Amino acid sequence: MKCLTATGLSLSGLAVNSLSHFNFRVHVLVGSGRITAAGHRLLLVTKRPIILNAVVGGKGRLVVSEHQDCQDFRYKLQDDIIKFTFSRKFDTCHPGHYVIQGPLYRLTGVLARGDSTGMVRVQLLKPSLVRPDHHKKDCQVLEIRSKKVEVPAEETTYWCTFGPVIEKGNENIVHHMEVFHCEYPPEVDVPRYQGPCHAADRTPEVDACKRVLAAWAMGASAFIYPPEAGMPIGGPDFNPYVMLEVHYNNPSLLSGRVDSSGLALHYKNHLRQHDAGIMELGLEYTSKMAIPPHMTTFTLSGYCVPECTALGLPEEGIHIFGSQLHTHLTGIRAWTKHLRGEEELPELNRDNHYSTHFQEIRRLSQPVHVLPGDSLIMTCEYSTTSRDNVTVGGFAISDEMCVNYVHYYPKVDLEVCKSSVDSATLVSYFNFMNRWELQQTSPELGWRENYQAIRWTPLRSGMMADLYQNSPLSMQCNKSSGARFPGYWENIAIPHVRHPLPLPQRKCDQNKDVVRENDSMEGDTLLK
Repeated sequence: MKCLTATGLSLSGLAVNSLSHFNFRVHVLVGSGRITAAGHRLLLVTKRPIILNAVVGGKGRLVVSEHQDCQDFRYKLQDDIIKFTFSRKFDTCHPGHYVIQGPLYRLTGVLARGDSTGMVRVQLLKPSLVRPDHHKKDCQVLEIRSKKVEVPAEETTYWCTFGPVIEKGNENIVHHMEVFHCEYPPEVDVPRYQGPCHAADRTPEVDACKRVLAAWAMGASAFIYPPEAGMPIGGPDFNPYVMLEVHYNNPSLLSGRVDSSGLALHYKNHLRQHDAGIMELGLEYTSKMAIPPHMTTFTLSGYCVPECTALGLPEEGIHIFGSQLHTHLTGIRAWTKHLRGEEELPELNRDNHYSTHFQEIRRLSQPVHVLPGDSLIMTCEYSTTSRDNVTVGGFAISDEMCVNYVHYYPKVDLEVCKSSVDSATLVSYFNFMNRWELQQTSPELGWRENYQAIRWTPLRSGMMADLYQNSPLSMQCNKSSGARFPGYWENIAIPHVRHPLPLPQRKCDQNKDVVRENDSMEGDTLLK
């Protein structure tokens, strides 16, 4: 049976950094993304070297379990920090116990008096992968940085520079970065530019700078390619110009901040077997998609349809070895399904505890083979309970996205395979809302303004969810140059799963008696 082994360190989020009240009990939450309901697992550590398994009752009070599932407990007190280790099976087979199966969890430490807490996000089930020797003497480093950017006092700025290293002190405003290659013949010069990416005076030559060479987002560490593949740069046919795009998130509208953050690329002259590439899957960056306010849960999906992969992928297909799921502030879950015809294959990636503050690029445990004619469906789940108006798709941090940046080999010309709801269908929807629901929508308004003109109710939110799930698509099936593959990309049918994967079976012996938790969550076992 697979087990989780946790080590309590001051940097891991499992350490208790203040012992001023250590004569009281210390609790550490394990395995749950949120403390929202009964049944979440807790560990109880006292000053003596013992460990108790407990749950949170319906009234938020701790209940000691009759059965202990956290084993091999060891601890050490050093420099006012308690460090400890324990192990627990992924699936204990006991009622109410959390089954550990996704990659990302939030681990929270809290003192019994509640006067000190700490939280860290960590990928518990990180696959064991071969890490190539990127530190050898023949490995060189190329840094691509912004140049003393005076960050505007605006909530969202995309800053482009021509010509993950985050400048100290600016960690809170650098949201994500991408390096784009300018897809021109090698002899073409691209005018130098540094300024807002969407400024009206931006030189038009940069429109061809579309191929992603590298990316970083908040919470990510360095991404290391597998031994068989590498991102190709340079050579006689390679235009020397690249563009660095930095998304500054400045909700406090701070002024006077200067930033020179950028990316560090480690490279070698010795080529690997395969040239790698990056492809965008999911929803277009457009206000055609929206999430109603006050929703506990609402899902949107973006599609890479078989018509696009049939044109953009070679006969032998591609192998996806890395994945970076991406939403903004209201995203809580994200996953990508893989279809071959109408048959569902194993998922490409899933995060049931998604956080916009932990957007690491994850190496997959095994490369996923995608063939021409396959479909890839990127789905994001959102929660807008704290928002009073609709959230639309867009570039601002207060807008939303639903994207999976996949790393693959061999490199192909297909760069973007994303969708949105069909434009004509959306026009008809807003006309319906005006005529039959008496909403202030109008053909004279843009997508964003029309969504904002609707007075949202649960019924209207459900109508829009049904619209997205059943309407045809408008597709972006784009090359690295930004040009679309030939074809008509409106009114495309949504690919559907007709033969889903069977639900995963738990390796629990259902014929044996299992120890049950206290049904009442009250009594002598309560921790006062």
